Amino acid sequence: MSASLSIKKKINNFDKIITVSGDKSISIRWILFSSLANGVYIAKNLLISEDILAAISIIRKLGIKVKIEKNSCKVYGKGIFGYNYKNNLVLNAKNSGTLGRLILGLIINSPKTIKLIGDKSLSKRDFKRIAIPLKKFGAKFKLKKSFGLPLEIKGTKNLTPIYYEETKGSAQVKSAIMFAGIRTNGKTIIKASKSRNHHELLFKYLKIPIKIKKRKKFDFIEVNKVKKIKPLNYKIPSDISSASFFIVLTALLNKSKLTIKKVNINPSRVGVITILKKMGVNIFFKNKIKYKGETIADIVVKSPKKIKSINCPSNLNSGAIDEFLIIFLVAAKAHGVSYFKNLSELNKKESPRLLWASKILKNIGIKTIVTNDSIKIFGNPEIKVNKKIIIKNFLKDHRIFMCCTIAALSFGGNWIIHDKDSINTSFPSFLKIISNLKNEK
Repeated sequence: MSASLSIKKKINNFDKIITVSGDKSISIRWILFSSLANGVYIAKNLLISEDILAAISIIRKLGIKVKIEKNSCKVYGKGIFGYNYKNNLVLNAKNSGTLGRLILGLIINSPKTIKLIGDKSLSKRDFKRIAIPLKKFGAKFKLKKSFGLPLEIKGTKNLTPIYYEETKGSAQVKSAIMFAGIRTNGKTIIKASKSRNHHELLFKYLKIPIKIKKRKKFDFIEVNKVKKIKPLNYKIPSDISSASFFIVLTALLNKSKLTIKKVNINPSRVGVITILKKMGVNIFFKNKIKYKGETIADIVVKSPKKIKSINCPSNLNSGAIDEFLIIFLVAAKAHGVSYFKNLSELNKKESPRLLWASKILKNIGIKTIVTNDSIKIFGNPEIKVNKKIIIKNFLKDHRIFMCCTIAALSFGGNWIIHDKDSINTSFPSFLKIISNLKNEK
């Protein structure tokens, strides 16, 4: 059994400056792009977590040399068609949906069958959504009836460019199609619902030919065959998803202030900031700069005197999809009823997060009404927890663990939260930062 975390008292107020880990989405993409380069990529502040180590392990299996040093990581790319495919190759994406889906766009031209596996949680996630567009390029898939992992893919050297409408707002699907598109002999066009745009920004910065026509609810993205990608040295900015846990902790406490240094505030990722500001949380940016297409700033947050309820606009969902669990904790302390809708994607993450949100809030005495894609939260500004709460069997979903930790520190109670090692997936230093905020050594 994995170790558990015991929390028996709330945290005191604080005025601190912290730094969180490197951006996970960019870290994984940097590794994958670097494996296609002609030359050596060097990254600093790369997130060293289980998801990133899984990405490194996969490109090593594809014949790419990687050297991890004390403060940097080097990838020795072999070019756009430089992978070395062995017979009966098995690639393990572990817990990472981003890695599992994006890598399929990179091995789509393999004439040999490759098997993709993952851990128990990833194996339950939907891979049909990525198999459908990649089949259009000419790849063949062997999927389980549940459409999860393991799966087998057999690609082709003669990929057909496609037109595809991505309607779920999935940056993973969009990114995988873009990777596949640069291996074809023609023009691939994606009509993509709004989602994270790290992939497009890396295309632009690396001068990979791409055309983007922006519309209100979707983008038209056009990519063509690429012969060469230049090496990219990158200092990975801090992850706003990781920062969000501490933003919310500050918001839920009294008389606290927190500065989080050099966070990626990409406009497609700041839905959590927009939503929390609408709820009355005091948040602003300092020292904003542009860096290789991304926007980076220090985030300053102060405890609000009053948290307001919200009828959350659905157009903010894609920019906050990974942060809703922690946003729901803020709604638990709001004056009035908050309503969040069109969130069926939450139940297709590492665990059924919408259902888990309801379970956690019920445990702390908050009434909810949940459907398959929405939740109403009846806030209580005077919320206090005085009972024992045990959290387990959540498929080792790292965000469930961290959300419960923040709830325990904010609202009190006697908590036992299982599977402490789940944070190694995305944020190994999470508890160390918590100790710093508690003034523990």
